[in-house]
Amino acid sequence: MSVRSRVRSRPLSPHLQIYRPTITMMMSIAHRLTGAVLYLGTLMVTWWLIALASNASSYAVFQDFLGSWLGQIILFGYIWALFHHMLGGIRHLLWDIGLWIDLPAASWLAWVTLVGSTGLTVTAWITGQSLRAVLP
Repeated sequence: MSVRSRVRSRPLSPHLQIYRPTITMMMSIAHRLTGAVLYLGTLMVTWWLIALASNASSYAVFQDFLGSWLGQIILFGYIWALFHHMLGGIRHLLWDIGLWIDLPAASWLAWVTLVGSTGLTVTAWITGQSLRAVLP
């Protein structure tokens, strides 16, 4: 029997089209994606720090971008990714120490991560917008 025929007869691993999506699966994928978003969002934080250390016109360009609709969407997404990744990390830490690892509790904790990150983002956004209106 040739090597080629042996390779073909081996079963293939199941893929995403076979699995039914669950909340824990989706939150695990979202945790990885928010990690990538935070990595890319660090470029925006770096731009802010460089603009802050530079002259007033550089900072004004950054502020103009952040005040635009695109900048606001990026900032909102970055804040959501930050909270979601933080809560997902806490969820994984709880699982690592053996808490709430059974299926019903794990699903409940995944929903808490999703709802909590959205709630924290909206709360932070409202607080930030309120402070912008009050502070000069």
